[in-house]
Amino acid sequence: MRTHYCGLVDEALIGQTVTLCGWVDVARNLGGLCFVDLRDHEGIVQIVAEPSDAEGNAEVLATAAHLHYEDCLRVTGVVRARHAINDRIRTGKVEVVATRIEVLNKAEPLPFHAHENPGEDIRLKYRYLDLRRPEMQRMMRTRIRLVQALRRWLDARGFQDIETPILTKATPEGARDFLVPARMHPGEFYALPQSPQLFKQILMMAGFDRYYQIARCFRDEALRADRQLEFTQLDMEFAWVSERDVQDTVEAMIRDVFREVIGVELADPFPRMTYAEAMRRFGSDKPDLRIVLELTDIAELVKGCEFKVFADWANAADGRVVALRAPGGAQFSRKQIDDYAAYAARFGAKGLAWMKVEDAAKGREGISSPIAKFLDDATLDAILRATHANTGDAIFFGAASYKVASDFMGALRLKLGKDLGLVEDGWKPLWVTDFPMFEWDEEAGRFVALHHPFTAPAVDDIDDLRANAATAVSRGYDMVLNGNEIGGGSIRIHRSDMQSAVFDLLGIGREEAELKFGFLLEALRYGAPPHGGIAFGIDRIAALMAGTESIRDVIAFPKTTTAQCLMTGAPSPIPDEQLAEVHVQVRPKT
Repeated sequence: MRTHYCGLVDEALIGQTVTLCGWVDVARNLGGLCFVDLRDHEGIVQIVAEPSDAEGNAEVLATAAHLHYEDCLRVTGVVRARHAINDRIRTGKVEVVATRIEVLNKAEPLPFHAHENPGEDIRLKYRYLDLRRPEMQRMMRTRIRLVQALRRWLDARGFQDIETPILTKATPEGARDFLVPARMHPGEFYALPQSPQLFKQILMMAGFDRYYQIARCFRDEALRADRQLEFTQLDMEFAWVSERDVQDTVEAMIRDVFREVIGVELADPFPRMTYAEAMRRFGSDKPDLRIVLELTDIAELVKGCEFKVFADWANAADGRVVALRAPGGAQFSRKQIDDYAAYAARFGAKGLAWMKVEDAAKGREGISSPIAKFLDDATLDAILRATHANTGDAIFFGAASYKVASDFMGALRLKLGKDLGLVEDGWKPLWVTDFPMFEWDEEAGRFVALHHPFTAPAVDDIDDLRANAATAVSRGYDMVLNGNEIGGGSIRIHRSDMQSAVFDLLGIGREEAELKFGFLLEALRYGAPPHGGIAFGIDRIAALMAGTESIRDVIAFPKTTTAQCLMTGAPSPIPDEQLAEVHVQVRPKT
């Protein structure tokens, strides 16, 4: 239907006849002379309908005079140089003088204009219109280039693209599974994969040395700006490797892909940090290194103070008392401080103590704080020195269990960094290593895996692992970029006895382990090689590259935060007859 794309018409085509297809972006009728900006996915070109003696010209002018926004057109015309050059568009030095305009489909009045940015619900309901917007076209094309670059890189280095099942077995760990009733097996269900984890491990046992897959994954969990029910990840696995083998390979891949797709040079090599250091300095296992603020532990300074909250947690075995300097924060109003306290409460804080340093030279007299009266002069001075607080700064304090205090003070650090304009430009990648093997779940009364139950411990001795489970370190690692975890992986357990021991520590008994993972435990007994891998979040990386905070902007048809597709109306009720075919009966809503 067309000979060229609108956005690719250039000076080399001057004097030639072209046929273009696209949508009306702007139509201007000047009375006897009409201009139309015609848009396709490559860009915009100006179409001119003007008086002439050519046969059919009156019809061209009449058609152009009645065009409206988003009408779908096919235009034939001759390319010529523009008198008034438009430097804002790629085709700004040329225009097309129409000899024929064919309206392929008239557009009814639209719910929003392509150059507007309406509410997200409207955008998702009319996603086909939203995706026509140039900004959405740009972001989606960034994602496309990302995936293409990853495939080229991996294919060139001998990685094998192997598909794994979508209908698989339900697992007892991680997020909730999406279940699919099995019509031919009444009362039984498949699960949609949360990741291809076990299949890619088995591929290593099967002799496929380097595997990758652009894998679709599913998790029935709460949605956020960086979470979707269904998402895409680059899944990778290697046989006969150590942690550094995996990390060095994928670090080079990410560096090359960022250079190719968006022209960004990432650090070489990426800095490295243990999980313990990241939590101590930044209160997060995915620290944003663009923000220079760091947490300061002050438990040793306040163990004997009269402020009971500080003293109790400073003397508790699992307690933490931590301070965070806010440069220039002495200007905060009481309402702003209360707002920060409310923000910290969302992450587990029971309260947020604070101190304004109005004049550091005056000591106690230069400090404004409701807790200063509980701290002696020596302690106040030690806190100022430890936090490097100066006149005009504020200090916020957190006291709680180590994990809770780290969580809410880490979140407060990010918010203060953004509010105070302390986020540096650029890209700060990081490897976080040496994650804990387990976390204790108070509600469940048992250990849970920090990464997943197939991650190898740093120790090879099973008795050592059992004796020191609470402090055991795993061989897990994450790649972090600007405060976002973009990839997570580990060296896997390759011995059946070690895997059984880890299941046991996680409260998965022998019978349940055989039921859920019997095939894996058996496969590990037949010469499974040491292996490891990593998975990268395609959606998150694409969002970072495109400069958007929401992965919904780089997913063609995402779900809302209420897990709905507003365009199609999914999820929706299923007729009883169809449910009967898969032996499912729905309970009435309560």
